[in-house]
Amino acid sequence: MNTRRLKSFITIVDMGSITRAADALHIAQPALSQQLVSLEEHFKRKLLIRSQQGVVPTEAGKVLYSHANAILRQLGQAETDVLDAGQALSGRVSVGLAPFSVAATLSMSLLTEMRKRHPGILLHLVESVGQAYSQLISNGHLEIALLHGSGGIKGLHYEPLLVEEFFFVAHADFDFDDEGGPVNVSQLSSLPMLLPPAYNFVRRAIDNAFNQNGASMNIVGELEAVKSIARAVDAGLGVTIMPKAIAERIQSESRDVIIRSLAGPQIAETLSLCISDRTPMSEPAAAVRELLLELTSGL
Repeated sequence: MNTRRLKSFITIVDMGSITRAADALHIAQPALSQQLVSLEEHFKRKLLIRSQQGVVPTEAGKVLYSHANAILRQLGQAETDVLDAGQALSGRVSVGLAPFSVAATLSMSLLTEMRKRHPGILLHLVESVGQAYSQLISNGHLEIALLHGSGGIKGLHYEPLLVEEFFFVAHADFDFDDEGGPVNVSQLSSLPMLLPPAYNFVRRAIDNAFNQNGASMNIVGELEAVKSIARAVDAGLGVTIMPKAIAERIQSESRDVIIRSLAGPQIAETLSLCISDRTPMSEPAAAVRELLLELTSGL
């Protein structure tokens, strides 16, 4: 199998267009199309569906895309390992850290400790709300992720690490029934709520809790950045519900913000370390995994 064709196929899928992929790869479009034909002849499967809007992978194409990313990453790591045999660990390791979780507080510690222990390892940290980390691991774009969830996805291995309890966060001057104790979900129905978008794990956990309690929500803003939510809460524009680490971060940035535990029901999510159970882990990735486990065990 020609690895150049695999690289070309990945670029086509990423770009969503053979024309754009040809420009990115600096090759003629007919030559790139021929590479695709050769791949489809090799696998005896149609790999892409073409339309006026571009191209999307078929089910067979999705499988090849995932394996191609893993193969090329392993080949790159093999070259590094051979050249550095007997030397210190080196290579690139991509790690996803769920932004609305305690994982988001680990980026600086992770970078600092890796520089001390394994300076040859290049960390690529992803902290994105709009991407499903489990899917990025499945298709080979990520090697490790700290994310909310505890498993159930084929091809992935989840290692539950801790349970994050969620807290109510508001400006101290905000008008709500506060006696200093736990806040019941039913008390929050009329309050203007600032939350992550609906596809976010934190938001889903909150939605489920309100639905189970038969309570409605008055959502006035959906924000993708913790910093934006923090500023809006500090400005008194609304209230929010966040995992403890994020709630405490918001509170630390403003003396006028208070946090309260939740009751009826309590909201919580499991934070897990997720890797592929199909692709062998490189030595650098294994070193990063061990450090992540060490850092989370101290939380």
